[in-house]
Amino acid sequence: MKKVFGIFSRVTEGVAALMMAAIFLTFLLQIAVRYIVGSDWFTANLGHIIDAADFGWTVEFIMVMWLWVIFWSNAFIVRERDHVTFDIIYNGVNPKLRSAFAIIGALIICGALWYAIDPTYSKMRLLRIKSSATLPVKMLPIYSIYFLFLAVVGLRYLWRAYDVIRNGADKELLVQPEDT
Repeated sequence: MKKVFGIFSRVTEGVAALMMAAIFLTFLLQIAVRYIVGSDWFTANLGHIIDAADFGWTVEFIMVMWLWVIFWSNAFIVRERDHVTFDIIYNGVNPKLRSAFAIIGALIICGALWYAIDPTYSKMRLLRIKSSATLPVKMLPIYSIYFLFLAVVGLRYLWRAYDVIRNGADKELLVQPEDT
């Protein structure tokens, strides 16, 4: 099972890297269009072979890719120990109470994220018919990454609660005050 999770982890990191590469290449395209195609030299030598106005989609594409990178990475790549935590009380209590804190906290986060799916979809249902201004796609698929984020992070916290029930909270990789 560890091997499967390892492969899945590498694939999700690869997808995030591809999205970042798409952002970077599109950014380079924007620079080329703005400063080369829009230059007097280009216009004088090649005329209006390329219209810079045809590249307005690049701004929206970068915003969409950035949105997807953020939610994708937080759903699949960012580990819990990578988050900033305020754990003075958590680290100061005994292991049983620490486990209770971890279980209750994980279940609250899971419940809140999963609860948010339906009301969010209800508000975003209109996006099924609304199209993007410059991209040939409806708006709902653009924002669908948010639903994946809610579902996956909720599942991760449900798994965390299960793991703490099985193994306790002491095995977590949190920095203890005496470790610094």
